[in-house]
Amino acid sequence: MDFFMGTYTPKLDEKGRLFLPARFRDRLAEGVVVTQGQENCLVVWPEDVFMDEARRAQQESMKVRGNRDFARVFFGGAEQGVPDKQGRIGISPYLRAYAGLTKDVVVIGVMDRIEIWDPERWRDYSTDAQAKFAELDEEPAQG
Repeated sequence: MDFFMGTYTPKLDEKGRLFLPARFRDRLAEGVVVTQGQENCLVVWPEDVFMDEARRAQQESMKVRGNRDFARVFFGGAEQGVPDKQGRIGISPYLRAYAGLTKDVVVIGVMDRIEIWDPERWRDYSTDAQAKFAELDEEPAQG
């Protein structure tokens, strides 16, 4: 799989583990990094893609407050792991609290990563985003 796509509705088990969608498991088998995402979702990166993101962030000046803030949240909440034989990854209590996750979750494929959402937050976000998407229009040609 070159990229992640689709929407899935797995459940967290009593230990806070998530069964990854079967279509995603091969790409994530070598390792993942789970961290905080924007809009209070969680982001699951294949470890190699996360390292590319980390190298890009490392190039940013830490003299800029926004860059420091981003690095603190992005790296401070990051957790590495390897899916178990059943294709599960653990989600720490800290990250579950950040994203408001309990039992039901929504998992979406977003190109080079997957996102984990609380169903109600996803519903609210996607309703607004879909309305904006429906109104997208191309920029007029310059010339």
